[in-house]
Amino acid sequence: MADFFEDLGKRISDVANDIGKKTEDTLEIQKRRSDIRTLKRASERDLMDIGKMIYDKFRQGEINDTDCIALCEEIEKRGLQIEKQEEEIARIRGER
Repeated sequence: MADFFEDLGKRISDVANDIGKKTEDTLEIQKRRSDIRTLKRASERDLMDIGKMIYDKFRQGEINDTDCIALCEEIEKRGLQIEKQEEEIARIRGER
């Protein structure tokens, strides 16, 4: 009888640990998804700024691609950060 309760206690403990890990993973994934949304919104703003800059230059007859380099580099950096966040989500999901 003692073995039964000992086994039951171990099973309950294992289930609680699994639930805790899954909750932790879910929170981590949600945080990373939030980070991804923030990065994507920032890139969308920069893309709009690039479009406005190019349009303004077009209207003035002065399209100069070098003015857009800094914004493009920031968009590329955020793209790499998004990829890293998505890889981390995949890694977390793979550990379950």
